[in-house]
Amino acid sequence: MISRERQMANLPFAIVTPPDPVQLSRNLNRIAERSLRLIQNFLSRSPEFGSMGISDPGGVGSAFIELTTKMMADPSAVAHAQIDLWNENLLLWQQMTGRFLGLTDVQDQRSDRRFKNPEWTENAVFDFIKQSYLISSKAILSSVHGVKGLDQNSARKVDFYSRQFVDAISPSNFVATNPEVLRTTLESGGENLINGLSNLLEDIERGKGRLAIKMTDMDAFRLGENLATTPGKVIYQNEMMQLIQYAPSTKKVRKTPLLIVPPWINKFYVLDLNPQNSFIRWLVGQGHTVFVISWVNPDARLSDKSFEDYMKEGPLAALDAIEAATGEHEANLIGYCLGGTLLACTTAYLTTTGDNRIKSATYLVTMVDFTDVGDMAVFIDEEQLAALETRMQERGFLEARDMATSFNLLRANDLVWSLVVSNYLLGKEPPPCDLLFWNADSTRMPAAMHSFYLRKMYHENRLAVAGGITLAGIPIDLRRIETPTFLLSTREDHIAPWRSTYAATRIYKGPIKFVLSASGHMAGVISPPGGKYGHWQNDTLPETPDEWMAGATAHSGSWWPVWDEWVLEHSGGLVRARQPGTGALKPIEDAPGSYVRVRAEI
Repeated sequence: MISRERQMANLPFAIVTPPDPVQLSRNLNRIAERSLRLIQNFLSRSPEFGSMGISDPGGVGSAFIELTTKMMADPSAVAHAQIDLWNENLLLWQQMTGRFLGLTDVQDQRSDRRFKNPEWTENAVFDFIKQSYLISSKAILSSVHGVKGLDQNSARKVDFYSRQFVDAISPSNFVATNPEVLRTTLESGGENLINGLSNLLEDIERGKGRLAIKMTDMDAFRLGENLATTPGKVIYQNEMMQLIQYAPSTKKVRKTPLLIVPPWINKFYVLDLNPQNSFIRWLVGQGHTVFVISWVNPDARLSDKSFEDYMKEGPLAALDAIEAATGEHEANLIGYCLGGTLLACTTAYLTTTGDNRIKSATYLVTMVDFTDVGDMAVFIDEEQLAALETRMQERGFLEARDMATSFNLLRANDLVWSLVVSNYLLGKEPPPCDLLFWNADSTRMPAAMHSFYLRKMYHENRLAVAGGITLAGIPIDLRRIETPTFLLSTREDHIAPWRSTYAATRIYKGPIKFVLSASGHMAGVISPPGGKYGHWQNDTLPETPDEWMAGATAHSGSWWPVWDEWVLEHSGGLVRARQPGTGALKPIEDAPGSYVRVRAEI
């Protein structure tokens, strides 16, 4: 005989006191009213639904049509998946029956953050729902993976969007099947759903008919006040960028100045979020004279700006300005992500023209060989590029929200569904988070530049070919680069997969050091000393990344001091600290400047 206590433990929320039925009825009525308003508001705005980020729904549909055709021609993969599904469900029923009868113990499986609430494991009903979902999702993905004959692009699209579907139908995303949401709903009399609807309505209003999920408290941060607070001055600007020189915090500084070229897909202050994790502030503290490019947030007026213009009006103009400000002809450069790709092009350009101003080049999570770009490939093929180019030509730029949507889909559980549950089902206000504030501060892309970048690099991989692209009349050949090079990649990078970034070690000819940081595209880079992430080093550079990793040594602690020790060899001696504005260029305004404050509507 099973004890009453054990029976009660297997019932959902046996100890929750039922809410006042009158109050619950009133709340549900308010929910219905809000829902009607929401639908009316949503339909009245008639937003453009012809795109999903930078992808084209038509291309996705054709991939699934091809999948269906292949499945019908050879249904064996589906049959095998169905047999596995039946067997695993049968085993699940056996386990659940044993649990209800008290014959099996509870197994804690909370490695999946969607199911971290103890009820998912401790309550047999929700444990069954969770396990059923995991089995079904595995069967769906197995069916897709088992289909033979799909071309590589279609297979990648089908896999990616199948995972999006599987993530979307998780029981954690629904009121009736999420124990935390259900308990909160019962305890609050539905107040959480009312608050959630209010949040949803506000997000659609802010997105002008599109769902723009609020990731953090957007009123909690102010640039120059509690974000991007490292002291400095804007000492130069043109149409494309402002150049910031940061004030020294040491009496002596290294002779060779340091220029950071950030990506323009987002804003530079991810490197200066707060004093505790600011890479810029740390660099200043190590005695570097730090300059940073702050890119413009372009509009239709700059639609014809090309990748070449970014090079000429970005790092090349910055190097001229740095020489005027410090008297130094040479500089050490750091390029981050797309900024690193531009740095590689600039270094190759200067090498070909006999200009030796770049003393060393550091590439943070940078791709120059786009053979394997990971999940980003699902957004980029001929059909989708043509559709995207048409959209960009209509406005003169790529909307900031389109780029943001695509990046968020790469980590949908973290950047979409977890917020859906928290904001809309639990009715919570998102807490302040500087990184998510930065993530929501998206930028637009000029049509000409972005078309060139996606076509010539992502789609055609022309940068990896000697002379594959031409900038300012110079064929770009990365294999001519002999500049000392430091490559930093991150092990869990979903934007620049580290095995793909490793390809640069087979391209550049100069001395190269490759370091792999733990974590991903952002956290692995913004990893200050004293933080939780370590890194791997291997002084040899074997043919493949897996061989490199097999011979690598794990180190606790940040990669920042490792880089600083490396760049010291290229930094010259010590000189008197340089204050912004004491050279030939006078201050224009305080850091972080005005260009970075221009926000795009999302």
